Amino acid sequence: MTAVVAGGAAAPGSGLSWAGLRDLRCGELEAAAAGWERAAHRAGDARERVDRQVLVRLTHAQEGVAARAAVGRLRALSGDFAYASAECGLVGSALKRLAEELRGAQRALRDALDEAESLRFTVHADGSVGYPAAPSSGGTLFGEAGTGGGGLVPGGRAAPAARLPVAGAGQPLRSPNPGAARAREVADAIGRAVALARAVDARYTAELRALMAGHAPGGAPDVAVSAAMRRDVAGDLRRAVPAGAGPAGVKGWWDGLSPELRAAYEEDCPELVGNLDGIPAAVRDRANRANLDALVDRLAHRPDDASRERLAGLRRIREQLAAGGHPRPFLLGIGNEGNGRAIVAFGNPDTARNVAAYVPGLGTGLDEDFADGDLKRARDTVLGVEKFEKSVAAIAWLGYDAPQSAGVAGIGAAEAGGSAYDRFMRGLVATNVHDDPHLTAIGHSYGSRTVGAAARLPGGIPGADDIVLVGSPGVGVDRAEDLGVGRDHVFVGAAENDLVTKVPSRAQAAAGGAAMLLGGPMGPLAAGIAGDLADRGDDDLWFGRDPASEAFGARRFVVSDGPLPFSDGAVPAHSGYFSPEKDLASADNISAVVGGRPQDVVEQVRR
Repeated sequence: MTAVVAGGAAAPGSGLSWAGLRDLRCGELEAAAAGWERAAHRAGDARERVDRQVLVRLTHAQEGVAARAAVGRLRALSGDFAYASAECGLVGSALKRLAEELRGAQRALRDALDEAESLRFTVHADGSVGYPAAPSSGGTLFGEAGTGGGGLVPGGRAAPAARLPVAGAGQPLRSPNPGAARAREVADAIGRAVALARAVDARYTAELRALMAGHAPGGAPDVAVSAAMRRDVAGDLRRAVPAGAGPAGVKGWWDGLSPELRAAYEEDCPELVGNLDGIPAAVRDRANRANLDALVDRLAHRPDDASRERLAGLRRIREQLAAGGHPRPFLLGIGNEGNGRAIVAFGNPDTARNVAAYVPGLGTGLDEDFADGDLKRARDTVLGVEKFEKSVAAIAWLGYDAPQSAGVAGIGAAEAGGSAYDRFMRGLVATNVHDDPHLTAIGHSYGSRTVGAAARLPGGIPGADDIVLVGSPGVGVDRAEDLGVGRDHVFVGAAENDLVTKVPSRAQAAAGGAAMLLGGPMGPLAAGIAGDLADRGDDDLWFGRDPASEAFGARRFVVSDGPLPFSDGAVPAHSGYFSPEKDLASADNISAVVGGRPQDVVEQVRR
């Protein structure tokens, strides 16, 4: 062996060496994790005994000052056990994840070492790879220098800072020897595996040090101490959520937690658990019902009109949740930010084979109109689908700030909402038990522009098989195929008397307005001519091509014409698409799409 290649990140640095990674016994980390989890179980059991046996008996059997003092101390002790259970559970969970990720790096390293052995290459202690030199060549080749160190796993001998290269550090060796390229690949694979292990080690070292540095129980066992401990453990629980993880990562993390640790999250961090995409629907529902009660209590003491309107909406949602019935409601999100946040499913979206997520539009906020009208649209959709398909859930998704008036209806709210909707849909895909559930994205009014924004993100709307657009003023694209599901899977409902579906384009409106000002007695006629010239095909709306137009190319389905404008409000035809009482044809067509029966959709001629 006269030629040597030093690979990517395996060369100079301190900390874990490739040999250390190869020999690392991840089973010891898993055993330690199991020990911490056993300690968490024991602390949790102790808390249960205090709460359900000692406290209950003492509270019912004893009275007086001494009894009350004892109860206070026992409650503090219960809090201490809760703290210890959560902290031990967090440490155990972190160690378990550390072992799992290090095993991945170890597998990658072993693959590289196996390849080196099959090629009869030599892997040196510093991570460089020796290979047989061709008769007229040979030399030393280096990759990029790696760094690391200071971690939990054992460190190795520091590699040499450099070797004298033939072609320069990090540059490919110009050699006719075919072994050079293979040796480079092996050395780089070793380097990547070691770099990954070092990064994993450093990340979990920081996480575990933060946990171990937390406030340990101590001092007088009174209620104040337990309250402080509860705040401490809640902070630790929040910090232990994988930073930057997508919904699928959140789902994997949650599934890996012990039952005690999941219970601690639900009890101490309901506002986090309830609104975290990737957490199962039943868990989010339990957490958000507690969040809803807390939010009602906070708003009940505020005298302003906005708080009173929101409080009325929250109470109506709570009434519907309490009423239960069929389809069973699930509260998947609740919050007070912006115009308010509320996500309500009818039917369990984790177990349903057919799931629809409906985005409301202009003027929607967390108030009684949303609680009565928008939630009814989701419920009506489920009931419509259940006529032919029982496995269904429909969601009213107020996860963004819809514009409150036409005057401020730009694209900013839709773009921000599209990103939030994208993440929510990723969460639905992650938590649904079916391998390939049928998902439908529904946008109404300005909500269709939000759905369009989500569809334009890389990869389109996660998991979406079909898109339904009703009462749409445009979706931000000019063709149905630009929405990422295929033009035959884009369905549009546009009532003849729904003026929102005929809002002129910006160019048309501007041209018509200018003509009105300059046209004198012929102003209206001039405005119409100017508008037609600005939009010759008469198929552009405020947010792009009319989705109901021939040029857009979607499947337009039959809806009723709806009431005339200003006959019952400004545009009564704009609100009837989901209601079987107002527009049975439209409601049935939407149900056919959501239920995965596009052949049952009754189509209408495009504009």
